[in-house]
Amino acid sequence: MAVTPITDREAGDDPVSMTGYRAAIVGTGFMGRVHARAVQVAGGRVVGAVGSTPERAAAAQGDLQADAVFASLDELLDTADVDVVHVCTPNHLHEPVVLAALAAGKHVVCEKPLAISSTAAAAMTDAAREAGRVAAVPFVYRFHPMVREARERVRSGEVGTVFLAHGSYLQDWLLHPTDDNWRVDPHLGGPTRAFGDIGSHWCDLLEFVTGERITRIAAQSSTVNKLRGVDTLRNVTTEDVVVVQFATASGAIGSVVVSQVSAGRKNRLLLEVSGSRGSFSFDQENPEQLWWGGRERSSQLVRDPETLSAQAARYARVPAGHAQGYQDCFDAFVADTQAAIVGATPDGLPTFDDGLRAARLAEAVMTSAAEGEWVEVPA
Repeated sequence: MAVTPITDREAGDDPVSMTGYRAAIVGTGFMGRVHARAVQVAGGRVVGAVGSTPERAAAAQGDLQADAVFASLDELLDTADVDVVHVCTPNHLHEPVVLAALAAGKHVVCEKPLAISSTAAAAMTDAAREAGRVAAVPFVYRFHPMVREARERVRSGEVGTVFLAHGSYLQDWLLHPTDDNWRVDPHLGGPTRAFGDIGSHWCDLLEFVTGERITRIAAQSSTVNKLRGVDTLRNVTTEDVVVVQFATASGAIGSVVVSQVSAGRKNRLLLEVSGSRGSFSFDQENPEQLWWGGRERSSQLVRDPETLSAQAARYARVPAGHAQGYQDCFDAFVADTQAAIVGATPDGLPTFDDGLRAARLAEAVMTSAAEGEWVEVPA
C-alpha cells in the first residue's frame, strides 16, 4: 500500500498523488536502498540509478528496482525523465551532484551531512532557493510519531520553560582498529565524523522538538583508534568520540555525548528535556514509547493513534502494538517531500536550511575542540 502524503492541508484540499514521483538514486549502497524503498512504498518509481562505477550500478539495479542504470550523472540527467534526484553518495560528492541536479531543474533529496563545509552547504542552499526547487535533507528521526508527540506537547506548554537538555548518540560499528569505512577518511567524509555523521541528528532533534536554538558550544573530541585498516594501517584524524556542552538562545543549558566506539550500542539516540512543568525522554531504539514526567506522576506514553495528538497520529502507520521503525520514518519523509513538491507545506520537513544549520554546528564543535574554548554558533 502506498503511503499517503502528509500535509497541513485539510482533507479534500488538493489531494496529493505519488504517481508522478519519478526518482533517480545516485549512490547504490545501504542508504541508496533505503531511499529507493521509500520512493516505492510512496507509490513512486526509481527511473534511474548511478553508482560509483557502471558495474556497481548494474549490480544494484535489482535491489533498487530501478528502471535503468546509467554510466554517469550527466547521462542520467540528459536521458531519464526525473522529478527528484536522491543523493546517497559519499559526503565529498554531495555538492557537485546537488548543484548539477539543481542546474538541470530537478528537486533534490541529499543525505546528511549536506556538505563537508558550511561554505559548500551555504552555496547548495542558495542554489536550491534560486532554482525554486524543493531541497530536503533526511533528518528522519523527526518522523517518529512519539517525537511529534513530544513536539506538540512542548508547543502546547506542557513542558513549560525548557532549562535543561541532555542525551547521547552511541554506536559501536567503528570500535575496533580493523573497522573501516570511507567516512573515516576526511577527504571523503569530511573533517568531522562522529559529530558530523550522527551528532548532527541529535542536535537537529533537540532543536526540532523544543524550538530551542543552540548558540554557544564547548566541545572535546577524541580519536580512540589513531590507526585503522585491515591489511595496511593508516593514520586517522577524524574523531571517534565527542562530548559537547551547549547553551541555547533562551538560556537553557545541556550536553550530549556522541560516540561510534561504544561497545554494544548499535544506534542509541537518547534525548531528555527538562522544563518548569515537566520532562520527557525519547530513545530511538525504543521508538514506540515516550517517557513523560511531572512532580505528581510520571508515565510511559505508547504509540497509539487513538490517543496521540493529531500531528503525531498522522505519522502512525499501523495500530498500537504493531511496531514502527526507521524505514517507516524514511517512508514518511519521502511522502512529505512529494507533498512539498506539489505545493503543500508539510510541518517539519527538513530542508537544506536545516542541513546548513547542521554544518555550522559541526564547524563550531570542531573549532571549540581544537581551541579548548567556548564558541558562538553563527545564526
